Amino acid sequence: MTTISASMVKELRERTGLGMMECKKALQEADGNMEQAIDDLRKASGLKAAKKSSRIAAEGIVMARIAEDGNYGVVIEVNSETDFVARDDNFLAFAGNVLNLAFDNPDADLVQLLEAGLEEQRQALVQKIGENISVRRVARLVFEDANKGIVDSYVHSNNRIAVLIALQGGDEALARDIAMHIAALNPMVVRQEEVPEEVLAKESEIYSAQARESGKPEEIIEKMIEGRLRKFLAEVSLMEQPFVKDPDVKIADLLKEAGADIVSFIRFEVGEGIEKEEEDFAAEVAAQLKG
Repeated sequence: MTTISASMVKELRERTGLGMMECKKALQEADGNMEQAIDDLRKASGLKAAKKSSRIAAEGIVMARIAEDGNYGVVIEVNSETDFVARDDNFLAFAGNVLNLAFDNPDADLVQLLEAGLEEQRQALVQKIGENISVRRVARLVFEDANKGIVDSYVHSNNRIAVLIALQGGDEALARDIAMHIAALNPMVVRQEEVPEEVLAKESEIYSAQARESGKPEEIIEKMIEGRLRKFLAEVSLMEQPFVKDPDVKIADLLKEAGADIVSFIRFEVGEGIEKEEEDFAAEVAAQLKG
């Protein structure tokens, strides 16, 4: 049997990115044949990657990129299982590749981007890092005519919230300020009339049940419901929100003063809408020790 040297293990680790013991075992089973060990690891790691794909990836980062002429922007979300991996250089490099590919292919949807090479990169990263990695979503804002408006972005310093905004009139400073406001206050829509009817119906039902518990006359109850709905609409509509940098000024007034208007915005927050499993770390460690 071939003696497995430390240099052979080091070479295999560098070529595969896998752990030392895993590489040593593969070399032993392949009787020192480096290429055979790589093939065996790919097979085994491929199975490991498939198993990990069922695990919930609700951490990660969001990233944005804006065209130089300011008429086009892209925002993405890439997920990992833990925040620790979301800070890993390999994970960040992969997320950067996702962003650049999405930016360079403005007509490609997520499936097409994965088919363009991202899926192979993702699987290799799963094998190397040992966590499920997911390219969750991509979105874009664009002005076909750069003279008609500006697209800008704001990404919170920890890369957990990213905003794209399309603005007619105004300038980059105004667009950035409003994007920052959107990141902080998370409006549902730009204008009150854009709030979906089903959302209004649900809120009205809740307010109605609360108001009727008061035992007040029906006409008073109706006014209570109307008042709460007005307050709700003002809270979730960007135009009605007090500007985060100056609460005495509404966003609508800020835009009017600048002769500008908001066309649309996109806000991504890491993990929003993903149901996370409650983890019992003590039980997980105990299970690993038994295994």
